[in-house]
Amino acid sequence: MPTEHSSAQEFLQGLRRMAPLIIAVLPVGMVFGAVAATKGLSTPEIALMSALVFAGGSQFVAMDIWTHPASWTAVGFAALLVNVRHVLMGASIAGKMGAFSGMQKGVSLLFLADEIWAMSEFRAREARLTPAWYAGVVGIFYIAWVLASVLGGLLGRFVGDPAVIGLDFAFPAVFIVLVTGFWKGRETGIVLVASALSALAVHHLVPGVWYIAAGAAGGLLAAAFSRNPEGDVR
Repeated sequence: MPTEHSSAQEFLQGLRRMAPLIIAVLPVGMVFGAVAATKGLSTPEIALMSALVFAGGSQFVAMDIWTHPASWTAVGFAALLVNVRHVLMGASIAGKMGAFSGMQKGVSLLFLADEIWAMSEFRAREARLTPAWYAGVVGIFYIAWVLASVLGGLLGRFVGDPAVIGLDFAFPAVFIVLVTGFWKGRETGIVLVASALSALAVHHLVPGVWYIAAGAAGGLLAAAFSRNPEGDVR
């Protein structure tokens, strides 16, 4: 009984930890739903995509290159390229899942998203990461994302282009908030600048979404070169 009570408490702690970020994520989901609606997707299709794909960046990129009939090869490759970053996030957080069974870890990583990864990293700095806490974080975020997408799809048919009313800024705003949580001073600035310059250069020179992988590579290289042989950041 004490274990069940502790798990319930941790689940609620996870819900509370993610709740403030949900306020910022809701507009992002609504923007996706609105964009998808303008591309011709029905409300059930929007809900299904958000529920099964559950990856905001990939969904936005897919909508950006969406055509009728859709090129599944192009959409699939673009989504794969965008989600390459999940390999790095998964490797980072998997090492902190000592309290998870093998199956729990596998299922948990399926629901990994940028915001969930960030909240989990913050939690791991303070206390042990547990399945119950992680389930609380994932549960509220997953439901909010799907519902916001559906709402955006319904409203988008009447509102039109979300950029007209400024909702398109919601997506970068969320990531700005997340980045500030990892700020460590000069070394973080170097990584961000290197990542941004790499992404911008490739975006102007190479068509497609290669700039996302370039940004990740630029940031990784900057982080690697900013460390001394002992592994400390200069």
